[in-house]
Amino acid sequence: MEPRVGPAPGGEPEFHPYHHPAAGWGAARSVTGFMAREGALPFDGPRAIMKMNHENGGFDCPGCAWPDDAKGLHLDICENGIKHVTWEMTRKRVGRAFFAAHTVTELDGWSDHALENEGRLTEPMVYDPETDHYVPITWKDAFAVVGSTLRGLDDPNEATFYTSGRLGNEAAFLYQLMARELGTNNLPDCSNMCHEASGRALQTALGTGKGTVDLEDWQTADALFVLGVNAASNAPRMLTALTEAYHHGAQIVHVNPLVEAAARRAIIPHDFKDMATFRSTRTGTMNLQVRIGGDMALLRGMAKALLEQSATDPKALDREFVERHTTGFEEYRALCEATPWEELETQSGLSRADVLEAARVYREADRSIISWCLGITQHEHGVDTVREIVNLLLLRGNLGREGAGPCPVRGHSNVQGNRTCGIDHHPRPEFLDRLAEVCRIDPPREHGKDTVSSIRAMRDGGIKVFVGMGGNFALAAPDTPVTHEALRTCELTVQVSTKLNRSHVVHGRRALILPCLGRTEKDHQRKGVQSTSVEDSMSMVHLSVGMKRPASPHLLSEPAIIAGMARAALPDSATPWEWYVEDYDRIRDTMARVLDGFEDFNRRVRLPLGFRIKQPARELVFLTASGRAEFSSSALPDVVPAPGELALGTMRSHDQWNTTIYSDDDRYRGVKNLRTLVFMNRADMRERGIADMGPVDITSTARDGGHRRLNGYLAVPYDIPRGCAAGYMPEMNVLCALDDHSTQSDQPIMKHVRVTVVPAGTSA
Repeated sequence: MEPRVGPAPGGEPEFHPYHHPAAGWGAARSVTGFMAREGALPFDGPRAIMKMNHENGGFDCPGCAWPDDAKGLHLDICENGIKHVTWEMTRKRVGRAFFAAHTVTELDGWSDHALENEGRLTEPMVYDPETDHYVPITWKDAFAVVGSTLRGLDDPNEATFYTSGRLGNEAAFLYQLMARELGTNNLPDCSNMCHEASGRALQTALGTGKGTVDLEDWQTADALFVLGVNAASNAPRMLTALTEAYHHGAQIVHVNPLVEAAARRAIIPHDFKDMATFRSTRTGTMNLQVRIGGDMALLRGMAKALLEQSATDPKALDREFVERHTTGFEEYRALCEATPWEELETQSGLSRADVLEAARVYREADRSIISWCLGITQHEHGVDTVREIVNLLLLRGNLGREGAGPCPVRGHSNVQGNRTCGIDHHPRPEFLDRLAEVCRIDPPREHGKDTVSSIRAMRDGGIKVFVGMGGNFALAAPDTPVTHEALRTCELTVQVSTKLNRSHVVHGRRALILPCLGRTEKDHQRKGVQSTSVEDSMSMVHLSVGMKRPASPHLLSEPAIIAGMARAALPDSATPWEWYVEDYDRIRDTMARVLDGFEDFNRRVRLPLGFRIKQPARELVFLTASGRAEFSSSALPDVVPAPGELALGTMRSHDQWNTTIYSDDDRYRGVKNLRTLVFMNRADMRERGIADMGPVDITSTARDGGHRRLNGYLAVPYDIPRGCAAGYMPEMNVLCALDDHSTQSDQPIMKHVRVTVVPAGTSA
């Protein structure tokens, strides 16, 4: 068999600026072609579309965490969601014959697209070091390998249990229960790389680690501020909310170094009239192109403008709200007054007039929502920036009422639910107390390791077992060579997956591939077909039920795999692992006794659209040390690059979901047949003698002075502020050193990497 080392040949790299509306017929054509290539037409693809994100018997899209439409929209779908589901439903299979034909060394030379493009995994496999092949293993024997290895550790903290955002709530609860019964809080997850800063900031400021708004608030807000989000690719269903907001007269301000397609216009595919007439709707009324990392300066500038206006306009601030519900206001006011406008302009990369215009929009809106994504969090000062968002909201009382509040946009479909259900390396004592009482275990109390510290411990020999529930850890984590070295140092790596990926060929001395059911597939257990629950980014919890026959009769559900590993590792455990798997309602009954907000879980989750977990801050109840919402008074960071350097942010292309790459195209940025690129301001290119689409070498400088390099990338001239650059993850993850993580959140600072870019072959 000839290896497929990349997408089907598509010709030479091309770049043509994209000026069309987002979604619309471009999305429809892309989806149709993709489903045809994956064999999902004429039946599976359309059937899945009609079942995805439905309140009655449908399955939850395994893509983004944007909430389902509250009106029960029959086509609450998007281009990337359909691609994600189609990619899972592919007819291609990876079984024992495939692994017999290819050594792991050979597969390690394949592209990431080629590995996933082989299709669905069909049976458990174990690595044979003598032949360098994966070979079949029974589930019983696979669990025995996991169990004996975990039991043989000198310390349970020599194992770490990673979770991607795809895991359902029931499986997440069992997973953390297994880890804690074993005796460790080593529960790294993808939040450690994405929204850790949001949770820490909101918890400190408001007493809740989540946003306070729901989708109905988006429909009643007078102003929406969308920061660091590429909605058309990262949360495409947000386009519907943006167009509806524009129709009801809301001001929509996008803050991003790049003016993305979603910030201009869109045609919503399920709006048949607009599709038929090619009529687009605006999705933004203002674009502010901050420099990378300059959002905090913009927010403080808006606050400074409000405070200055309040001297003559008493309505500029909500003084009653500030006095009744907050603390720290006077210190924050003094800080804003002492910050010169010149510094705010320099750090934000915007003019004073731009900042004042944004402040005017905010001042004139009775109800405002501020929403953000990884463009805010993946910085050294991510926590401070989210705190600054809260500061601005508090000044005008934009909390505790409809149409107002903070709204982090989570990425993967159940990443927020995972954290709610106990996937947390820093668990709260109250949660551990309840877990101990209900589940009759003695959970460890010391903090565990997150993603970065787990990689460091694996590299240094302190962690010997890595278990990954979903995702593609080897590709998603920072400092790719170091991460790969760390995984290869492990005694055992276990990957629970649906498709072949890089984490299967970058493995420990012993390795297992445990294939699981996908979100789209029926989960048959002893008590019948089971449902799982997920929590979206706005705290709605609802059920998901698969529709398809499993890709292989040898697949197990994630709860069943967790229970099998747990029983093998904890043979004397009193936890009824097998009983739980027979009927997931039993898991939910236990969760209802352990988790705040999950009372009467089984009944409430079966209500139309499920139920929303209450956020105390929405009711103006602040579970903070002071009992009030707390202003912060952090110094502005210096985000201006040093002479000769650029600030580089990594991002996804449009034809990509996390580490899954569907093609080498990025339609909304006008790129075709190219991923090894760097977007640059044309003036920065000319200053460095770089031609349009010319080859360049990119070198990053880590905090410790070390360097990492990518050679032969192509420089694409783009509308991006001077001093800034951007390119695609996961290819550029190599540039982010393991130790370059935020001291505030421990997140890798993948949106603010210090780089130099020079013509290829001229670097020292």
